[in-house]
Amino acid sequence: MHNSQSAQQGGEDKQHKAANRNGESSHGDHGGHSDHAGQTAHSSQQHGGNPNKGKKQEHNKLQHSDPHGDQQEQFEPIPASIDGYLKKLEDAGFHTSFDIVVREMTLGDKRTSLFFYNGLVKDTVLTDVLTRLTYLQPESISTNAVHDFLHYYVPAVQVKAVDKWNDMMIEVMSGASAFYIDGEDKAIIIDAKAFPARGPEEPSLERVVRGARDGFVETLMVNVSLVRRRLRDPMLRYEIVRVGERTQTDVCIAYVEDITDPELIESIRDKIKQVKLDGLPLADKQLEEATVKRGWNPYPLVRYSERPDVVAAHLLEGNVAVFVDTSPSVMLLPTTFFDLVQHAEENRQTPFMGTYLRWVRFIGIMASLFLLPIWFLFVLEPSLKPAALDFIGPTKMAKIPMVVQFLLAELGVDLLRMAAVHTPTPLATAMSLIAAIMIGDIAVSTGLFINEVILYMAIAAVGMFATPSYELGLANRIVRILLIVCVASFKVPGFVIATTLVMLILSMERSFNRPYMWPFIPFDLKAMINIIVRPPVLYNRTRPNLLRPKQRDKMPRT
Repeated sequence: MHNSQSAQQGGEDKQHKAANRNGESSHGDHGGHSDHAGQTAHSSQQHGGNPNKGKKQEHNKLQHSDPHGDQQEQFEPIPASIDGYLKKLEDAGFHTSFDIVVREMTLGDKRTSLFFYNGLVKDTVLTDVLTRLTYLQPESISTNAVHDFLHYYVPAVQVKAVDKWNDMMIEVMSGASAFYIDGEDKAIIIDAKAFPARGPEEPSLERVVRGARDGFVETLMVNVSLVRRRLRDPMLRYEIVRVGERTQTDVCIAYVEDITDPELIESIRDKIKQVKLDGLPLADKQLEEATVKRGWNPYPLVRYSERPDVVAAHLLEGNVAVFVDTSPSVMLLPTTFFDLVQHAEENRQTPFMGTYLRWVRFIGIMASLFLLPIWFLFVLEPSLKPAALDFIGPTKMAKIPMVVQFLLAELGVDLLRMAAVHTPTPLATAMSLIAAIMIGDIAVSTGLFINEVILYMAIAAVGMFATPSYELGLANRIVRILLIVCVASFKVPGFVIATTLVMLILSMERSFNRPYMWPFIPFDLKAMINIIVRPPVLYNRTRPNLLRPKQRDKMPRT
């Protein structure tokens, strides 16, 4: 340790490298680091770091550019003097940022410093720690002060020692506190996190009549705890990876080890670790775009859920769940088109009623896609209408072309949807009345629109809002507009060709090497029946073939 200090002060590269090697060997001789790594859930290895890779990066002194263009070492040692330590904290924002707190005290004849960000820690825990340390006497501390404080004197549940400056800063910015002792080139990380967070409440997009009312929040630990509460399986695994050079966002990969396909886990893990971004301020959505890389395809290749019971059910099926800190939604991988049209309400009712609700939802989704284009096709080609549907069609024409009416109505519905999001709740009712009476009724009365366009557009909009996946509903709207334009341009050939192209694109799409249109393409009869009919729990005994689970059976056969 003293060699490391002298090498840092001398500034000679060879001595510095030798000191680092001596520091690592002496650190291993103490035996405290390995013992402590099992106590804390936030070790560097769990955060996605490879120990061998870290040592290699340390010895090679890999560099990266800071935002001002200067070169700095990726891993820097912690200064072995408290004056140098405080000076380095000033470079990190101390005395500039008001939320940085550095509490200096002399404990056991040793100058110490407690460094944390105000608002991210639990003050009562740190107060208890400092209260306990004030009883220390100088003779209680040996020459290896870090070892003594770490193993004997710091009364905290999760503590560990770090010897790299960047590691210390990341831990502190993640909500931990750094306890530094003068003369040591290590800092003790005390986990006393207390993030600002709201309480779990039912998500607005996945409401159910019967069922749990709790939902995910913006705090990672709360979210994983909600799932762990429902899935008390010792094989449930939570792997932590940090993504983003600046944000260092915690990303958790969740799976059941003896169920989920290992190749699927490895594929998702590798894709997340390969993400090279400044950060993920928009959380899971940015992570999805960086890993899935679907280009301009509007259809979602990832299913989002804000319900812990839905995530737990998918984990038992063999899916992988990806939690991103600061996001109240969880990504479920892989996913299919038919996963996106199912809702938790179907499983909260009896099998008969669940099947009925599923069929009603399917009809609404199909109507949102094809009702307007088919009606428009019948208007343009009256000879295609069956005799029983002669009443379909406008009795009088409007002042603007019908295709323009459709496009304006589509834009109007989107505009109203966005306005509803940004309108305060007390004014939402007034806005609905304005949209329904003043805009819709007056537009028909003045002859700009015809009644049938407004009627069928309203039915299509209801079908879109009935789609469980918000992203899928938006994608279906784009396809509907495409079909309307193709019908207006080429009539029957346009409708057939556009529909075929959309089906081909979806059939060729894959979500983490799984076919997107399964079980329709490739066809799986048993799985397709389970999509059409909501089976009773005791009859659904096997997991989907799509996920290639280690265990196919869900329950023992009797």
